[in-house]
Amino acid sequence: MIAVTSESDMLKYEQYYIQRGFKVICGVDEAGRGPLAGPVCAAAVILPEGLVIEGVNDSKKLSEKKREQLFDIIREKASAYNIEWASVEEIEEMNILQATMLAMKRAVEGLPIEPDAVLVDGNRRPAFNIPCFDIVKGDSLSQSIAAASILAKVSRDRLMKELAQKYPGYGFEKHKGYSSELHRDMIKKYGPCEIHRMSFLGSILDPDAPKKKTKSQKTGKMGEDFAVSYLENNGYEITARNYRSEFGEIDIIAKNREVIAFVEVKTRNQSALDRPSAWVDRRKQKKLLQTAYVYMTETDTQLQPRFDIVEVAYNNQTNIPPQIEHIENAFGELEE
Repeated sequence: MIAVTSESDMLKYEQYYIQRGFKVICGVDEAGRGPLAGPVCAAAVILPEGLVIEGVNDSKKLSEKKREQLFDIIREKASAYNIEWASVEEIEEMNILQATMLAMKRAVEGLPIEPDAVLVDGNRRPAFNIPCFDIVKGDSLSQSIAAASILAKVSRDRLMKELAQKYPGYGFEKHKGYSSELHRDMIKKYGPCEIHRMSFLGSILDPDAPKKKTKSQKTGKMGEDFAVSYLENNGYEITARNYRSEFGEIDIIAKNREVIAFVEVKTRNQSALDRPSAWVDRRKQKKLLQTAYVYMTETDTQLQPRFDIVEVAYNNQTNIPPQIEHIENAFGELEE
């Protein structure tokens, strides 16, 4: 991965591929993979070689006001750009990943200038007839991808505000379709509308979901309660519990000064030999990271994200308090 330490460094990926013979570089990114409602949006941007646009960065790291300002600047200074969509119907028909790839493909193929190479944010890329390179965290490493992320994010946010007028009561202008508590409550109150992704709603619409907790669920709930008390006693403010996205669930989200901690709680009997943190394997980590990404996008927070684990070791004798260990930054900075 190429290190980025300044705004000019955001051109390093573009320069790298230009030096290898590609003359016209296009950046591509999307917005709206995680929401419960609305389409997914993708943007493709070609910027003049060597141009540095001050302030361009991952759209999630920018305030709404800053994104709006950069939206117009990017469109004005770009050699070419295109914004495309994949509908709710397409998301339901082919799944969100394939719909996202479709929107990206449309964005690139609709450009008035044909690029020589495409840079895509993340670790998955559409099937293009031209060379395409995926860059993990590309929206904070490549100016072309970052510019595309801003165009896609602003375009989708504007659309959701318009749809809020057509479908009042759901609060789309606030949460943009993401899985906020307000949004889930409104779905339960009014039922889904035409722009909801039915395959995403799951237990929100399932009135027959089992209400009786298993022994394991009760133990997990007990551990989470202890973890919440521990965090609050150590200066954290709890902002969410059992936050869900299409990718999975985060037990606790808490903030402390400039940090927002996504906390996985693992509970075990003190007689157990293995440490519960060992249960958070790479597959589990990926789901937690994806869910954290959805939350960061939804809340538009400027706090520094961190992934923590709280281990709660209890004793079957109720008069003995549990042993709690808080592991901060359990596997590095959050990534998409």
